[in-house]
Amino acid sequence: MSITEAVDQVIQQRRSIYTNMFSGEAVDDAIVEKMIENANWAPTHKLTEPWRFVVFKDDGLQQLGNFQAELYQQVAEKEGNFNEEKYMKFKHKPLECSHVIAIGLRRNDVVPAVEEVCAVACAVQNMWLTASAHKVGCYWSTGGVTFYEEAKSFFGLGAEDQLLGFLYIGQPKNDRWPNGKRKPISDKVEWVTQNP
Repeated sequence: MSITEAVDQVIQQRRSIYTNMFSGEAVDDAIVEKMIENANWAPTHKLTEPWRFVVFKDDGLQQLGNFQAELYQQVAEKEGNFNEEKYMKFKHKPLECSHVIAIGLRRNDVVPAVEEVCAVACAVQNMWLTASAHKVGCYWSTGGVTFYEEAKSFFGLGAEDQLLGFLYIGQPKNDRWPNGKRKPISDKVEWVTQNP
């Protein structure tokens, strides 16, 4: 297989593999390290490299779960809408994973904010493609405490920075990789080939 065919294959086989599809087996740290290294090669305008990651594993997963649950409880009780089931989900969701990577954006005013979000998204895509190439499951979620301003400092982010969610990582239960679905690209592209 040529390198171009291999690139095509890994892009077209990237999937969201959810925690209910994880086996409970640990993913090798070397694969997670390779995911992060490849994230670092994402495009970035003016080389701001805005991505910041915090990797949770082992007891760190419980620390993340406890933090999320406690912060959710504080916020929800203030707003008068605390839900015990949601609290338990916040607490236990990370424990379904081998690793969880918190995805942060360190803001730099030299470029527009949207460019920094795009750069971080490209970094996450690099991680996702690397995981898929190794047949490691993962998915990006903006659940949990992603949009809680009070959460930022826990992940080493300042007030002007953004938490953009979490990459949940786990070994799939079996070798059957899900099939993908896409509508034809021809429905989404217009080619302009001449002057009117």
